[in-house]
Amino acid sequence: MDVLVDDVGSFPFPIHANKQAFDDAYVLARKAIFDGKEIAKDEFLVKNFCQIVIDSFRKKCRTGLDVVNYPQHYDMHKQFIESIHKAMDNGTYVANEKEAIIPEVYLINQEAKNFYEEFGRRIALRVCVTGPMELYLKEIGTTPYKDVLLMFAETVRRFANNAVLNSKWIKTEVVSVDEPSFGFQDVSIDRDTVLDVLDKALDFHCATRQIHLHSVSRIADVLDAENIDVISFEYASSPKNLERISKEMLDKADKQVRIGISRTDIDSILAEHHDRGVARPAAEDIVESETTIRRRFEVAKERLGDRMAYTGPDCGLGSWPTPEAAQTLLKRTVDAVKGSTRY
Repeated sequence: MDVLVDDVGSFPFPIHANKQAFDDAYVLARKAIFDGKEIAKDEFLVKNFCQIVIDSFRKKCRTGLDVVNYPQHYDMHKQFIESIHKAMDNGTYVANEKEAIIPEVYLINQEAKNFYEEFGRRIALRVCVTGPMELYLKEIGTTPYKDVLLMFAETVRRFANNAVLNSKWIKTEVVSVDEPSFGFQDVSIDRDTVLDVLDKALDFHCATRQIHLHSVSRIADVLDAENIDVISFEYASSPKNLERISKEMLDKADKQVRIGISRTDIDSILAEHHDRGVARPAAEDIVESETTIRRRFEVAKERLGDRMAYTGPDCGLGSWPTPEAAQTLLKRTVDAVKGSTRY
């Protein structure tokens, strides 16, 4: 089975667009969708939200990705916490199911026929949702209250479930619950609570269910989660992560993996160029070579075999200098994988 190439989510904001106007438009778009209004008829939303999201998504599609994540330009915590804050006014941490909307997914679905006609194929969509433990850390802290954690998990489940699309033009192939702090800074909970929280958050169907981690130091705590199909982690900038995973471990748990094979840690990349006396490296130069990316892919595939189902960049590209630089990285990653004899 071929390994599918996807991306993690965030994408550089257009240089000439107004970020504050986008953030304002994001909140208004979410409310308009909930109220049943057509956002495509609002001039402010079209200019400051719709056109930006559509253009970024189109740039991603043009790189040849098999599965394309919606372009995450809004803060990954605020995107979901704002709905939780609204729920708190009613004495709960569970967002109203009808309000658990990801505006980018709604918009891409509205434009799906146009994308289908432009690219000549049904769009395979990846949806990232910030995970319950990550949101809890941001909002509550490290002290665990299981009942509250489970309410955060239910909110995540509602956002994920509402983002599962299936039409002639588009299908949500993957929903990823993103837990970047897990293994670094944890909510102080035991393994059984981790499993309960994740299984609740991922209790939906009709899409591959991923959990995206930056560290695999606590991978043993997630392998037995019934509702996780794929465990995603960084490898390009964190080589030791691969050493902690074995095919036998994955076979026993019946889990597949998504492995990051191209570096996205842009601050470190730029610092390395600076140390070599290059103050302003070109986009072509800050992206690793196709040979380097392919070598990583082949090492990971050799180690994990058919348990490796997805690959792509380590993490999101929101901090990269330009959309064009991010496009170069995505296309080079696609070419590296599809040019490999192990693809």
